[in-house]
Order: sequence, then structure tokens, then C-alpha cells
Amino acid sequence: MKVVIPAAGLGARFLPATKSMPKEMLPVLDRPIIQYVVEEAVESGADDILIVTGRSKRAVEDHFDYSPDHGDHHALGRLDGLSDKANIFYVRQRRPKGLGDAVLCAARHVGRDPFGVLLGDTINVCDVPLLKQLFDKFWALGGKSSVIAVDVVPDSKVSDYGIVAGEEISPGVIDVHALVEKPTLADAPSRYGITGAYVFTPTVFECLRKTPPGRNGEVQLTDALVRLLEHEHLYAVTFEGTRYDIGDRFLWLKANIEFALREPMYAEKLRAFLEVQLGQPPIRPPTGRGPVPPEPSG
Repeated sequence: MKVVIPAAGLGARFLPATKSMPKEMLPVLDRPIIQYVVEEAVESGADDILIVTGRSKRAVEDHFDYSPDHGDHHALGRLDGLSDKANIFYVRQRRPKGLGDAVLCAARHVGRDPFGVLLGDTINVCDVPLLKQLFDKFWALGGKSSVIAVDVVPDSKVSDYGIVAGEEISPGVIDVHALVEKPTLADAPSRYGITGAYVFTPTVFECLRKTPPGRNGEVQLTDALVRLLEHEHLYAVTFEGTRYDIGDRFLWLKANIEFALREPMYAEKLRAFLEVQLGQPPIRPPTGRGPVPPEPSG
């Protein structure tokens, strides 16, 4: 099974931390974001993984390289085990032209096979890996129509997502009729937002090639999915689990806290620390640091 992981974003919201380090290498608790994504792909059955990188992303490749001197260190042994279970390949997106263009970079590698896509900055925590849930639906629906994961998003977040509309043909399965990229609340056809996990037929590549740049001069994957509707059914599927979009500093911080609270090694100490801090006046920044600057857009 082939899986593509776009990981070429510039990480502007995390500057200056991402000036020389990929956003996907930011740690959540004890490992970088991208490792969680590769682990999900492998646990879903992937034996062929293509990571789409960009400028200043060499650390991603180095992370999954073999560690000959780790000795008996369990964490590094587990990391090396990922490369034993799946072949990991890399291709570079030469210019930051959007998610749709990043997926298109995988066309030659994928060929005519159906394939999964997981975003390099999103962690899914599910008893059954999310991508496996999608592949199970893909084959149950005939194996000829693309399947995308969706979730109900709050009104305040509608303009941050691609939104789908369609007919629910069975519990949690929507036959998609329309998609809108980041609509206003008034223009949104539903509250089902595309979460960033997909199973595509190779037909999506032809649609991406015909999709002109849209918002911000980027090739929007959602625009290509509108074209895909002209060739095949597209199904949106809700899923069981929790998604962590590590899209900005607060979401990254929130994910770290939630992951730590689930870990017995840290949970009790962290809860005690937070209880004390929440009962204290706000902590002032270190002298000379000043307030945290606002997050850049994009």
C-alpha cells in the first residue's frame, strides 16, 4: 500500500523556530510530528511511503535514516523499525505552490495505484488508525472512488477548512456533491470540514494537472476534488478518533499538554504543576524577552 505525506510547508506560523528546522520536526512530547504520521501510515498497512519535502527539510530525511550506534535505546530502535516495515522515499517540491501541487509531485512514484495521503503536520489518535478506516471504506465502496476524512467543525472554524456537501448514504458516509475551499460561514454548504486524510484513485492526478492556481497563487487540493467529481464518485467519511492539527503555536502547545496528560510517566506531575500555576497570578515573561509576537498568517 502506498502513502504520500506532504511535508513541504514553510512553517511561517512557527518562526523563528522554523527558520532552519522543519515544522514537521517540532516535537510533540517525545517525538517529532512527522514520526507520528509515518507510524500511522505503517500501522495502516503502508509498505511504500513517499514524503514530499522542500527547501530546508533535510532533517526529515536524516530523522528516518538508520541509527547504527543507538545500542539498546528502545526509542531509536522503534524508529529504525519503521524503515524495516516500509520503504521511505523522498521527492522535493521545488516551489511552495500549495498542497495540491505537493500531491501532484507524487504522480510518477504512485503510478496507477490507489494511494493514501496524510498531512505531515497532523496527528490522528484513533484505536483503529484513521488511514486504515479510510482504506476499509474505500474497498467496501467498490475501490473505484476516492474517499476523504471529514469532521464537524465549529462555526468559528468553517473558514479554515474545505467544506463538503452531499447526501448521507449510510451512517457516517456522504456521497459528495459539492466542495468549497475555506468559505465564509454564510457560504458554507455544511459543517463537514476536510481534515487532511485521504484515499485517492490515480484519477486525482489528471484533475490536479488541470487545476489552475487559486487562493494565494497555490494549487488547492479542494479545487482539484471539484474536478474529480466529474469523473467519479467522491465519498466523505466521518471517523472515530481525535485529530490534532499542529497548525499554529497554540495548537502545538495544546497537543503537547494533552499527550503528556495521557502518559502515566508525566500525567500526575503535570496535573499538580498546572493546578498550582492556575492558582497563581499570570507569569511575566523573562526580563528582556517582551511579549510573544503575534503569529504570522499563512
